Amino acid sequence: MKSNYNRREFLATSTALAAGLGFGLGAVPVRAQESAPAFKTKLHKALIVGKPSEDELKRFKDAGFDGVEAGIVPPQEAEACRKVAEKCGMRFHSVLRGWAEFNSDDQSKVDKTIAVTEDALRAAQAYGADAVLLVPCRIGGMKMPSPRQFAIEFDPQTNHLTRVVAGDNAPYADYLKAHNHAIDTSREAVKRLIPVAEKCGVVIALENVWNNLWVQPAVFQNFVASFNNPWVKAYFDIGNHVKYAPPEEWILTLGSLMAKGHVKDFKLSENDPGNGKFVNIRDGSVRWPAVRAALDKIGYNGWLTIEGGDLSTAENSRRLDLIIAGK
Repeated sequence: MKSNYNRREFLATSTALAAGLGFGLGAVPVRAQESAPAFKTKLHKALIVGKPSEDELKRFKDAGFDGVEAGIVPPQEAEACRKVAEKCGMRFHSVLRGWAEFNSDDQSKVDKTIAVTEDALRAAQAYGADAVLLVPCRIGGMKMPSPRQFAIEFDPQTNHLTRVVAGDNAPYADYLKAHNHAIDTSREAVKRLIPVAEKCGVVIALENVWNNLWVQPAVFQNFVASFNNPWVKAYFDIGNHVKYAPPEEWILTLGSLMAKGHVKDFKLSENDPGNGKFVNIRDGSVRWPAVRAALDKIGYNGWLTIEGGDLSTAENSRRLDLIIAGK
């Protein structure tokens, strides 16, 4: 399955979205700027928790949140947590599996990380969640391009990278080798997990978290789509890859493959847009109206889960409301 958006189509769509929301090329009537856009899609608010108490869940509910994302616990504990959440009018919608080591040269580590992921899928089933966030692996320790140097070309059949920058790629030979090895090993591991995901009724939602893999939207979309399976989709973190490409480009490229969304913000450095720092939501470089419009464009009716930051629960809720309203 190939993305419906190539680079030219993305730019055309992005320009149209920007103009319609008042931050693009041309003036927008004052009345249009003051009124919130009308969206077809409905988004649900969530926070990340460990194992919350009933009082904590009630506090989140009172602040305007609809659910939470939790860690791995035994199924019996997850079932108990589910009952508490339901009592509070809340829902566990996802489980954080996090980093895996599918590309390890040690087969025992590969087997162990697959077993932990299976535990996460079973926990999600017991929580009543419909997805597990999984970062397949990470690479590093070799020469790599800076974020804005990447000009990737790849084989859509294998997802193998054939180049990472324009011009001489010899300095990045080790990176190319490690990346392609990670692609192959991750694909085999996820294929092993699909039967468990299907049995549990839980989606394996693959995420990129500064793991130096799939750093451009088309590459990540192609990898996720290569499984051609309803139990494998993408978990897109809005703040994670601002340094590589605008979040709205990632969203439009992933399209219906996007199963979940994390809400973070990242402030790009004025001197080097490939660097910066994470900040509280709405304090960084993410163009939130464009993100909201892109989510609507792809028909995303799903969860937005705040990750990180040091805001109060009430302030997180207020800022997320503004994002959902397209402001």
